[in-house]
Amino acid sequence: MAYEYSDLVAQAKSWATEVITRSWASEAKLHDLLHYEARTPESLFSDPSSRPLIVAFLGGTGVGKSTLLNRLAGQDIARTGVVRPTSKEVTLFHHNSIKIAQLPSRLPIDKITIAEHSDASKKHIIWIDMPDFDSAEQGNQQLVLEWLPHIDVLVYVVSPERYRDNKAWQLLLAEGGKHAWIFVLNQSDRGEAAQYQDFIKQLYKAGFNDPIVYQSCCAIDKSATQIDEFAALETAMQALATENTVVQLELRGDQVRKAELSKVLVCALEVLGSPASSQELIPFWHKQWQNFEALLVEAMALPLQQLAEYYALHSSDLSAKELDNHSFYKIHHGLWDKWAQARLEDALDALIIQADTLDLPVTPIKQAVFPLRENTQKTIAEKTLLSVRKALINPGNVVQRALIKIAYFAEIILPMAAMAWVGYQVFIEFYEASLAKIPHYVGVDFAVNSVMLIAIAWLFPYFLKKKLKPSIEKAAHKGLHNGLLSALQSIELEVIQLIKQNDQTQKALRQQAEKIISDCQDDNKALFTLPDNSPLERMLL
Repeated sequence: MAYEYSDLVAQAKSWATEVITRSWASEAKLHDLLHYEARTPESLFSDPSSRPLIVAFLGGTGVGKSTLLNRLAGQDIARTGVVRPTSKEVTLFHHNSIKIAQLPSRLPIDKITIAEHSDASKKHIIWIDMPDFDSAEQGNQQLVLEWLPHIDVLVYVVSPERYRDNKAWQLLLAEGGKHAWIFVLNQSDRGEAAQYQDFIKQLYKAGFNDPIVYQSCCAIDKSATQIDEFAALETAMQALATENTVVQLELRGDQVRKAELSKVLVCALEVLGSPASSQELIPFWHKQWQNFEALLVEAMALPLQQLAEYYALHSSDLSAKELDNHSFYKIHHGLWDKWAQARLEDALDALIIQADTLDLPVTPIKQAVFPLRENTQKTIAEKTLLSVRKALINPGNVVQRALIKIAYFAEIILPMAAMAWVGYQVFIEFYEASLAKIPHYVGVDFAVNSVMLIAIAWLFPYFLKKKLKPSIEKAAHKGLHNGLLSALQSIELEVIQLIKQNDQTQKALRQQAEKIISDCQDDNKALFTLPDNSPLERMLL
């Protein structure tokens, strides 16, 4: 899909805004992209399909730009003089049938003089006299820069004394590819042939293969030896004022602007950091966290033991209050003291420093881990409290709990079985004694042994149950330890997830920019070409 240049600029600015909103870069770093020029010559017209050619005279102070425009107009429409700076405003000279759409707010109407004519031969050209670019007044330079995006052809006017002017020359190098250029060595009657040749050499160095350079003489009384190619300049301008030339210049301008936008976006991508850098943070964080976890578990052994002892004394109060207001919840908050928080801060700071070392933007990571810093104490308290409650509900291990259940059952069954056996023996002895000729009794030994049997049958499961009963303190300590490890693991995984999200955001932003860059390059695949050594080809840098 082919995109208009203005659409691509809008997409690029939207991307830059999103990058800034997500804190991946500051507004200062993306200033050039945020303020990238989207205006073109056709944006001055409500119907750009049939617009005229826009030609502007550009040059330094006193080179005769306004004089040349007055010669074209055949009347004094642009101010001239000997006081520097001479030109302080923009002068537009066009056919009275041309209707320019409302000027942008950045092109103030109070700085524009408009003159109209009825010459049909000049109907398809708008002539513009620009302010002196090398003026001491900063407003003049700003006015020139505001108008440049709307220009098709720049007539770069110099004089023998000013053809090496640095300010205008820097502007030529910066704007060279966006416009067609014609050069005029004005006031040629004051110069020498060597200056003309030197000027052409300078243009070759700037990148023009065969620049079009005219010499003009604005003297009222011209001698036969003085060179004045003003008529040729005027004819050349008339030849350019065709619909085909305007279209070609638009195509070339779009090609250059899209290529420059692509370069600016490529440079802007550097603010996101290397695509592989985010992945390097995960193994770093694993190693950093292992060291932190080992140190923390060792340092918290005593606080966990003290809290376990407290549970052994107050375990019956666990369900007395709601979790948020429970005294145990407050005690668990105390597990995570300032020392532990400082060690966590050190680990997170090390992660941020590593990100900075890898040339990744650190602000998104700082913002992502900030809630983690604030909520760690709460996480530790909730995880350890939940874990210790589960541990106290089912203390001990599976074997212990199974044996305790067996002991409870045996505590009832064994004494009853022993008493049944004793009763049976008493009944049998009594029955046999009744049948015997000489009665006999079970005796004292049997009574003592029976009592001992019943006692042992009850005491054995009782003491087994007591011995196997899990320690509340041990169960609480195990629950606290497991809860601490669970909390630390959840924090570690949360940081890893934040790193992955940061990586995904980086990839998404990079893909958006690369898509715009690809669109710029795809639209430029149909290269703009012109016949070799054609007049228009010679005007392009």
